[in-house]
This record gives sequence, C-alpha cells and structure tokens, in this order.
Amino acid sequence: MWLITPIGFFSVVRKPTDTKNKTLTVRARVRSDLEALQAQYLPELGPIQESAVNDYRFRAVAPQAAVAAAMARLAETLDYSNFKDAVKQRQGAARANLYHGVWDVLYRLQQEPSVYMSTPTKRGRARSPGASSS
Repeated sequence: MWLITPIGFFSVVRKPTDTKNKTLTVRARVRSDLEALQAQYLPELGPIQESAVNDYRFRAVAPQAAVAAAMARLAETLDYSNFKDAVKQRQGAARANLYHGVWDVLYRLQQEPSVYMSTPTKRGRARSPGASSS
C-alpha cells in the first residue's frame, strides 16, 4: 500500500520473510521520510537499509501491529484541512508540488471512471476490465 503523508511517502508491503515474522517492510524513496516516520510514529521500525539496486532505495522492517498502530496515530493527529498545504508547511514547496503532480494524475480516476474502473474478485482484489480470470 502507498501512504502519502505530510511527513513522507511510503510503500508498505509484506515480503516472504515478513509473513513468518509477523512484520511488514516499509519502503521509501528518501531516507529522511523513514527517519521522520520512526521518530514521530513508529519507534519500532528497525534499522534503515539502503540499496542502490532496489526500486525503493530505503527500507526497514517493523512488527505489523506496530505499523497498524502508527497508521492509527497518523489519523489521530491529523490537524489540517488541506493536505498539500500541510505538506508545503512541513516539507516545503518542492515536495508539495511533487505531490500535486500525483494528485493530478490520480484525478483521471474521477474524470474517466469507466476507463479505470475495476471489478472486485472473490479474494477482494480488483481486476481490470477485460482481464482474464485465470
């Protein structure tokens, strides 16, 4: 899942080792995003690893329950009425402008919903129109 927050952008996934350890891997493009998440919401986040070859350059692992609690704290401490303005105040205009670009791309969902509409499958995952069910 992607989380775009006033403190950073994160991709949260369950890697094969996470399944047996009941952890999640939290990935970021920028180290300071993970550092802010750890300092403000997720002290249980493990050491930040850096890789020059992975899609997300920075990653760390945390117990799944701790990640869920951190997400709840993010929601509980939400104190703004405009997301992009909050990002601008906390991370600067350049980051806010970048997030606006993401907003603009995702606005297409609203403009042309039939093009991007998916149908749920029995497992709850979305399936694109015309996709094979095999």
